Amino acid sequence: MVTDLLSLDPSPIHFGTDGWRGVLGVDFTIERLLKVAAAAAQELEYSAPKELNSNQVIIGFDRRFLAPEMAEAVASAIRGCNLEPLMAEGCVPTPACSWGVVNRKALGALVITASHNPPEWLGLKIKGPFGGSVDETFTKAVEKRLALNVIHHPVGGVTKRFDCRQEHLDCLQSKFDLPSLVKGLKDIGLKIIVDSMYGSAAGCIQDLLGENNNGLVNEIHSRRDVLFGGNPPEPLEKYLEELIAAVKLSNENGMPAIGLVFDGDGDRIAAIDEHGNYCSTQLLMPLLIDHLVRVRNLPGTVVKTVSCSDLMADLTSKLGRELVELPVGFKYIASKMLSEQVLIGGEESGGVGFGMHLPERDALFTALLVLESLKVSALPLGECLRRIKEPFGDSFYDRIDLRLANMEARRTLESLLIDNPPTNVAGLKVVDVIRTDGVKLRLANKHWLMFRFSGTEPLLRIYCEAPDLERVKENLNWAKQLAMNV
Repeated sequence: MVTDLLSLDPSPIHFGTDGWRGVLGVDFTIERLLKVAAAAAQELEYSAPKELNSNQVIIGFDRRFLAPEMAEAVASAIRGCNLEPLMAEGCVPTPACSWGVVNRKALGALVITASHNPPEWLGLKIKGPFGGSVDETFTKAVEKRLALNVIHHPVGGVTKRFDCRQEHLDCLQSKFDLPSLVKGLKDIGLKIIVDSMYGSAAGCIQDLLGENNNGLVNEIHSRRDVLFGGNPPEPLEKYLEELIAAVKLSNENGMPAIGLVFDGDGDRIAAIDEHGNYCSTQLLMPLLIDHLVRVRNLPGTVVKTVSCSDLMADLTSKLGRELVELPVGFKYIASKMLSEQVLIGGEESGGVGFGMHLPERDALFTALLVLESLKVSALPLGECLRRIKEPFGDSFYDRIDLRLANMEARRTLESLLIDNPPTNVAGLKVVDVIRTDGVKLRLANKHWLMFRFSGTEPLLRIYCEAPDLERVKENLNWAKQLAMNV
């Protein structure tokens, strides 16, 4: 396996939906990182608003292997561009860097993280001066700078550091009545079990709710493990057996619990209800929409990506709010947040952002808002979700990722789906074809099948929502067979 990796040629540097990522030592090397960091820092300076009087670029890093050392390399690249690097004291959730940019009025941030990817990966995220991920125009400009192959010599030196993590926690504490939240959760007898998946959000909920929460919060997988326990640090049900078991045990012992899980760099979230059921943002988003409109009475549009559940649309309509549907990728939501008033924006993969906070996914902010909604309702998560879904009928969701034989197979299948999309799915008539991102075949309300391809590898993502779980499985199997037979 090591020989195979060493024999691979690195792929061209290309930015995906949120940053540049690759296999450490193959695609992601210190030589390539120095070039990307210099190009990104220069573009941050070049594209900065005229009124922004700063030469600082914030640097953050997660808990991955060599992440701190790579962050120091980024600092030297920034100095080589005659800019000032300002580094987090230790590993931090990515949203902490975004807040640091806004709080300190910096040019932006460069964050060493591969987010939820497997342990052998590393990457770089770029945050703009507005406190969110830069858009495709920015990353294309960085790629053009790289193509010019201009040499910028890194400059050594002592990098100034700051407590980025605490500044972020202070921000969150200022936006919630946390003593009241702790008291309310204790009053309803709810226990919080956190799974940080060995990532950089470890300990944050405990610190936010205070040292004197008297056992309200328990945490698992909080130590640093660069192998993440053998799984990618992605908040998916198949990686959460220990958390689900802990929540179920607490419930059996007479104390209902909620499980909160964060991905490797703390910008994605999922939850486990008191019965051990997995709750992705397909369910958490409706809970939050309902809470923000009915309880907090906040203004703004609801934004979701095209792969999100129709339940969000049904609930938003019932509450009298406008809904906007965008391509997959939080950068599209962030762009909408910067141009108009947005109540909440989210994607099915766990990223949620709020107009009252940052144009950025922030799993800790989302977690506090989920807990606040449970405190107000005085009910555990599962019961809250049941009441919200009840008026609209059942729907179920799942997704599979299918690796195709090669890029040629990917292009052939993509052409087929775009030029000649199926007219039926497993015997059911297709009533609409939506091409916002990939190809989405609508069968009925809360019943659809969607194909979406990776831009850089022969990977097909297949999403489905349907009125019952068996139909979800049937549709996904049908789609898988279609893809394999092309």
